[in-house]
Amino acid sequence: MSQLEFAGLSMSLFDKADITIPATLIFIVGGLVIALMFFFRLRKRRTVSATIKYSDLRIVKRAARSGRQRFRPVLFLLRVLALALLIVAVARPRAGTEIIEENSEGIDIMVALDVSSSMQAEDFKPHNRLYVAKEEIKKFIERRPHDRIGLVVFARNSFTQCPLTVDHGVLLQFVDMVDFGVLDDGTAIGMAIANGVNRLRESDAKSKVMVLLTDGVNNSGEIDPLTAANIAATFDIKIYTIGAGKPGNAMVPYDDPIFGKRYIYSPTRIDEETLKEIADRTHGQYFRARSGEELEQIYDEIDTLEKTEIKTSSHMQYKELFEYFAYAGLIFLVLEMVLANSYFRKLP
Repeated sequence: MSQLEFAGLSMSLFDKADITIPATLIFIVGGLVIALMFFFRLRKRRTVSATIKYSDLRIVKRAARSGRQRFRPVLFLLRVLALALLIVAVARPRAGTEIIEENSEGIDIMVALDVSSSMQAEDFKPHNRLYVAKEEIKKFIERRPHDRIGLVVFARNSFTQCPLTVDHGVLLQFVDMVDFGVLDDGTAIGMAIANGVNRLRESDAKSKVMVLLTDGVNNSGEIDPLTAANIAATFDIKIYTIGAGKPGNAMVPYDDPIFGKRYIYSPTRIDEETLKEIADRTHGQYFRARSGEELEQIYDEIDTLEKTEIKTSSHMQYKELFEYFAYAGLIFLVLEMVLANSYFRKLP
């Protein structure tokens, strides 16, 4: 960010004390001087007496004024302009560019996303659960530019879609690439937590967080969810769990080999007790999202709960401009002197 300011006139007296005259005072005094110049010029024009006396002024009035006479006031304007520029130079104008440095104590966050077939349920109208979850995750990532964020996906197994990174552009591309069918169907919540813990355990961040979203019950994997939660707590990893889906039955698209695509009703089964226990053991929090709007509010709340501390420091880099005004003022002053003693010279 650039700005223009006036530093004022600094001087040293007897090499002991520095005195700075504020730019405002310089402008006030300079303005008074210019005003006095105009005042005395007008007064002089009214009170000046003739150098040569004529008995009859009719002949003089009939004589046309020469170009030198008409433009002679230019000398006074050049003098005023020169003085104004020198006053600005004394006020010491300078242009500064503010340089802001940010030092952030970031948070490392692993997002764990369920990609099992039940996430195809279209109760987050007009889209399915996975689509809405991906959109809200992308918004969440964009709101946290100073944090390292990674992505784990899970169904029957779990794998890291994107490791912890500050390159959020790449991370957003990986979120877009998440889809059904990359893993066999199932819900391995314990494996997802273990995978996220493995990515976070050696982190030096001041806070390590996992955000896990699922719409089902753990039915796969070699690691129990609560065992994985205990491991996360050992490494001071906080887990926020989200249960996604409306209560009751939800419409899930099904590709029938004979009749083509059709919808079947599938009950929403979320193991809320286990998700709450995971959050409690890791000092996190459990949320229930029954709609896309609620899911958006949940990610907003998690974003508020996990604030990144950002320390900013700024300094100005100045470029002195007084010399330009000083040179311009001197040029106008010299021009006024040259014209006064040549083209506009007065004869006695």
